[in-house]
Amino acid sequence: MRGKVEIVTIRKEREAIIITEIPYQVNKATMVERIGELMRDKKIEGIAEHRDESSREGYRVVIELKRDAMPEVVLNQLYRFTPLQSTFGANIVALDGGRPQVMNLKDLLTTFLAFREEVVSRRTKFLLTRARDRTHVLVGLAIAVGNIDEVIKLIRGSKDANEAREGLMIREWPAKDIASLIELIDDPRHKVSAAGTYKLSAEQAKAILDLRLQRLTALGITEIKDELDKLAAEISNYLDILRSRARVQAIVKEELAAAKKEFATPRRTVIIDQIGEMEDEDLIQREDMVVTVSHAGYVKRVPLSTYRAQRRGGKGRSGMQTRDEDFVTRLFVASTHSPVLFFSSHGRVYKEKVWRLPLAAPQARGKALINILPLEQGELITTIMPLPEDEKTWGELDVMFASTRGTVRRNKLSDFVDVRRSGIIAMKLDEGEGIVDVQICTERDDVLLTSAGGQCIRFAVPEVRVFQGRTSMGVRGISLDEGDKLISLSILRHVDATADERAAYLKRASAVRRGGEGEEAPADAEEVTSASDTIELGEQRYVEMSEAEQFVLTISENGFGKRSSSYQYRTTGRGGKGIVAMSITDKTGRLVASFPVDDADQIMLVTNRGQLIRTGVDGIRIAGRGTQGVIVFDTADDERVVSVERLSEEGEENGGA
Repeated sequence: MRGKVEIVTIRKEREAIIITEIPYQVNKATMVERIGELMRDKKIEGIAEHRDESSREGYRVVIELKRDAMPEVVLNQLYRFTPLQSTFGANIVALDGGRPQVMNLKDLLTTFLAFREEVVSRRTKFLLTRARDRTHVLVGLAIAVGNIDEVIKLIRGSKDANEAREGLMIREWPAKDIASLIELIDDPRHKVSAAGTYKLSAEQAKAILDLRLQRLTALGITEIKDELDKLAAEISNYLDILRSRARVQAIVKEELAAAKKEFATPRRTVIIDQIGEMEDEDLIQREDMVVTVSHAGYVKRVPLSTYRAQRRGGKGRSGMQTRDEDFVTRLFVASTHSPVLFFSSHGRVYKEKVWRLPLAAPQARGKALINILPLEQGELITTIMPLPEDEKTWGELDVMFASTRGTVRRNKLSDFVDVRRSGIIAMKLDEGEGIVDVQICTERDDVLLTSAGGQCIRFAVPEVRVFQGRTSMGVRGISLDEGDKLISLSILRHVDATADERAAYLKRASAVRRGGEGEEAPADAEEVTSASDTIELGEQRYVEMSEAEQFVLTISENGFGKRSSSYQYRTTGRGGKGIVAMSITDKTGRLVASFPVDDADQIMLVTNRGQLIRTGVDGIRIAGRGTQGVIVFDTADDERVVSVERLSEEGEENGGA
């Protein structure tokens, strides 16, 4: 049983839950006290305050919600943790066939309907017997009226009433006209003979002797005939009822409807279909959200449809209002039902669903992560990773960790299914080291690590063994120069291709793009000149490599960017210095992002001043790995790009311009 509630909007878009009725035998004061305890223990975090406004007019408990709270979720929690939803047990014991039995509601209704059918049947049999008895008497009177002269003569010749009664009963009386009525009486003792005669019974003889002379008038005879016709119809009806269960059930239904009409009162409770125990997440609509995190640790989510697409080179729109000392550092797109892992600067990991993050306007600051996650003093969230919704599939996937000092580690994703609210250890880190990113991978993939200084390295995933524990430090992925740090971890599809094949493909693909699209896509000299003149790539092999080709987008802090073919990133062993990812100058600034993209993708770039731009990837030029690229974001002199996020084609469809 649930209390009656209503969700209303009060002052300044603040919503409240109004309780007007509570379940049977629930104490209101105890329920209100329980709600207060849940607020203090933070088991229900969406309540701002609650108060009892009950009066003589009835119950009224007001529960005001916080601005970012979801009323349906808070109400579901109230149902789960308070007596607002309770059960009332009833052991229904009834006599069935003289034996006491415990019945459920269905059994009780079935037994009651069977009882009502029995009542109707027994009542009909009683009425049938009474009608037949009366008809039996009237038949005797009808015979007497039809033979009135002989009846009078017999009575006048008798010494007393007994002799007259005996005389009436012994004699055979003509009864062909009323044979059908005698058949309806269905008395085996009194039947019409083959000669069409009938002997009167004692009851009939007594009724004839008691007959008044006034009944012998024409009017009296008509009354007897009419009553016989009426009783004949009643007997036929009673017999039809007893022969048909459908007629009996119809009578039961009519009588119950009549009782309802006369005695029913309006129902005070509402019976609805049982939905069962609902989790809070079941009440959340699936929707793509843009999650933004600032350097000071403020987080919020905004519907993706809020942002419209712009061409590259635009000024963007405000993505978050920040203070002078704060700036946006992280942005990603995920469904409201997606689980998100939060990796902290202390090497711990926390898990939350996207819908639990505060919903805010694009210009709002959001809510501090320290008020959402149980972070320790000085602990900051450095990496946020959305994951697949189905946690049962996590055991089939691997995750690759990368730290700012170039260390990598591979674990099973299932190691992070059971994450306590207080968090668990994700990776052991040295002093001053942080987690750059965590990506899902398989053994058929390659790892691409890119540093802020413009270096990158690509190696196969099996180069890093699967670690059994979560407390190890991992192995070296790339050797970094002094002052350099790792800024990106990407997972690429592994393609078995020789250096000659890659060089020949890059040369041919570059020529196709220059001729077909007018785009300039120079390849690096070290990739082309050594092999392009020695081999000719076959058409089938070219098609195969074209289908497997990926493009890596690289963005610098001054807003420069380019797309480069994945074949320009040759595969080596892990731990080396790597190769050039982008030509770094004072004009471009250091690198801030590098990841694979598709032509249909869009990207979002955020600056340290809170400016945001959304642009299509297809507008960014395909260029060689060692080039500077083009201006993607026109930043100001004191402004720099701090975060870049890829939007998939699905996300673009949900939130397009």
